[in-house]
Amino acid sequence: MIFEICGDSFEAVLLAEKYNVKRVELCAALSLGGLTPSIGLIEKCTEIEEVEIHVMIRHKEGGFVYSSVDIEIMESDIISAKEAGAKGVVFGCLNNDNEIDLKQNKLLYKLAKRLGLAVTFHRAFDFCVSPKKSLETLIDIGFDRLLSAGQENIAEKGIVLLNELVIQSKGRIQIMAGSGVNAANALNIANTNVDALHFTSHLKSGGNNDDGMGKQSVQDEQKVKSIVDLF
Repeated sequence: MIFEICGDSFEAVLLAEKYNVKRVELCAALSLGGLTPSIGLIEKCTEIEEVEIHVMIRHKEGGFVYSSVDIEIMESDIISAKEAGAKGVVFGCLNNDNEIDLKQNKLLYKLAKRLGLAVTFHRAFDFCVSPKKSLETLIDIGFDRLLSAGQENIAEKGIVLLNELVIQSKGRIQIMAGSGVNAANALNIANTNVDALHFTSHLKSGGNNDDGMGKQSVQDEQKVKSIVDLF
């Protein structure tokens, strides 16, 4: 089983290295579903050569429908992520009907591939009105993998659809299960035959919500160890 940590810090990458986790999806603002991290953070994290850094390309909160200006920003962020040493990028564009935006995704995909980056379509997929049709669209574009919770808020609830997506994909795209993955449900989710498990490595600690500055995250080493030790 391949593991991917969803992290927002250099410490998350160090933890991935310690437990032989293949990838880190590097984000900022995890409480908002993940936004594009700073260039400085990407550069620091890519110093750990044993862990692939895949960068979230999502510069604003509030959904996955983007304007032409948004796409220009995302193109710049993809280029910057590559220059900072990233091995992959993670994005997903929908239209107002909650379908895959073919033009926008193709544009970003082609740019990423010209730069030699792996490409993951993120959990925007879980908002698509037709998951089976959407999967075929992503395969046709050429995405390397799909991150999904089976159109549920946590992957454990989406097991039936995750298994159906694995069967439908026939190896044409990697299916990675994410959201709410922990030691208590990881084996059950893995039984869908997904290619990878995606989970956070942190706890919220410090700071004060009342001051509007949010809470800092600290690494939950026991969580990572307990999941990895199952396999």
